[in-house]
Amino acid sequence: MALQFWESGLSDHFDTEDSRTDITDLYVFPSPQGGDRSVLILDINPDASALEVSFDPAASYELKIDTDGDLEAEVAFHILFASSAHGGATATVYRASDAAARETGAIGEAVIADAPVSMEGSAGFAASSGYRFFAGLRSDPHFKDAKGLHNDFQFTGDDPIAQRNVFGIVLEVPNAALGAAPIRLWARAMTPVHGKVTQVDQAGRPGINNTFNGPEADRLAFNETPPADQRARFGDKFVAFLQSLGYPEAEASELALGFLPDMLEYDPSAPPGYPNGRRLTDDTADLIVALLTRGRVTSDLAGPHTDLLDEFPYLGPPHRATNP
Repeated sequence: MALQFWESGLSDHFDTEDSRTDITDLYVFPSPQGGDRSVLILDINPDASALEVSFDPAASYELKIDTDGDLEAEVAFHILFASSAHGGATATVYRASDAAARETGAIGEAVIADAPVSMEGSAGFAASSGYRFFAGLRSDPHFKDAKGLHNDFQFTGDDPIAQRNVFGIVLEVPNAALGAAPIRLWARAMTPVHGKVTQVDQAGRPGINNTFNGPEADRLAFNETPPADQRARFGDKFVAFLQSLGYPEAEASELALGFLPDMLEYDPSAPPGYPNGRRLTDDTADLIVALLTRGRVTSDLAGPHTDLLDEFPYLGPPHRATNP
């Protein structure tokens, strides 16, 4: 079964033109420390390095939350970065609600202000009003046998991502700050393009864009499409892709509805683990491998990374810096 995939299929790595606004993965899970709290992790930049700025200082990195099923945000967290007076950078986190949650940039209440950004591997964090926040270079937690994926699903468990870094954004919040559960969550990156603030990437579930959209034009268009418009714009293409794998039309249509819109569902009161949120150890690659092979292959033999932390910020320390 020979299939063609983008460079890092089964994830959202390498699907934008600027790695600094490339959303790689989105996670949400109950805080391991308890206390009726949840952890939201947004990883960006699959080429993150201490040798260069790994984020876009002009961008707004945003976590959007739908609490009533209308495919629009009722709650949002926006993370913006700025240069520090002492060198390096700081980050400020805003929480917006109601109509403001659908906007972009520095809106709402600043729940974390001027938090130092870590580029040297330290795991220091900022805390304020029940929130904890970290931003900086970390080990990429996503895991899969990428080589086997490109070798007709002949997997050996080799996981080159285990040696890569991302720029991690970690926010721990009181569950009440997420809005009424269950919620649907997605992330987007907004940055000026030709003088206009533009959505250049978005992601909810793992690997949707690179798995279902083959041509680069389709991947870039998907990145720019809000969840409310995704079924109308991409539903037929998703169905056609699934039919090309051998799924009957009715089954392909039902499956496509399960992947669109691209939003991550989460209920903190229910047992955790994908598809209820997504933990750092959830083997989502296996689920998509089984989908693509119609159950012929059910595992890529790769497992969770061993450098994850048991405490905040949970992401492992970065690997030795190299020039991307």
